Amino acid sequence: MSETVPDIDGLRAFDDRAWLEVEQQYAGRLNAYIARRVRDAQAREDVLQETLLGAVRGIAGYDPGYTFEQYLFGICHNRTIDHLRRRSLATVDVDEDADDQRGLAAMAREEETPSRIVGGEDMAGHARGVLADLLRAWVQETWAAGEFVRLMVIEALFSAGWRNKDTWGRFDLRDETAVAGIKFRAIARLRDLAQERDRSGSLLPLLADSAQTGEARLDFSVAETWREQRVSCPARHWLARLAAGSLEPGPAGFMRFHIEEMDCPWCRANLEDLEQTGADGELEALLDRVGASTLRYLRSRTRS
Repeated sequence: MSETVPDIDGLRAFDDRAWLEVEQQYAGRLNAYIARRVRDAQAREDVLQETLLGAVRGIAGYDPGYTFEQYLFGICHNRTIDHLRRRSLATVDVDEDADDQRGLAAMAREEETPSRIVGGEDMAGHARGVLADLLRAWVQETWAAGEFVRLMVIEALFSAGWRNKDTWGRFDLRDETAVAGIKFRAIARLRDLAQERDRSGSLLPLLADSAQTGEARLDFSVAETWREQRVSCPARHWLARLAAGSLEPGPAGFMRFHIEEMDCPWCRANLEDLEQTGADGELEALLDRVGASTLRYLRSRTRS
């Protein structure tokens, strides 16, 4: 399953067709993401509409360093948090309120950005982008080599902060030393990639130091970048094959681990959208309603 690349120029020109294509392509997965956090159907629709209108209003500042899906999900994430915060101020059932507060706390932690490194100092924008590229290159190499256990181990360590002693049993490795070896080799490969690709040399000292110590200094910045830049999220066509049950055990095992144990909200929303496609007419009706609202806003902008 391939996806149409959005016409960013058309979106910035408030072109009706370009924005309606975006809604057709992305509304299902955005709605699935919201539905895991917002119980009320009308509230979910409101959050979806706020997300799409927020995307229209902010498109002039869209950063092509992120995918368009990341742009939309970032807005959706923030609008969902806004809804939960507003709801937490209202009088609700105690149990439901407790659930929402736990969800809000978890989402607040997700708002960590990849713009900080250990010590609380800002990582330069260039270095942050290079780090994301290095991580993606490592993930792609490891996927292509069919080393899915290694990929799961590194995601658990770097993204979720698992400890060596918690990791080796989960993946049936020999002992903690085996985990440390996988980690060391991954850092060493990142170091090699940095030498090849980072002409500024801004990341090499961090990578070299982390490779020598094996401590959390590198892992902390990687964790933020890994999650925010979604370096291990598979493309939607892989998720479509997972939903269809047509994947080999290796990639299928990784994707289930990534979605269920790493609890990737973006991939979970995509998968749920794919699994529900064609199940009923509710999404089409939802698209009609939010599309009409978006069109009214677009036409108000083009007339002004």
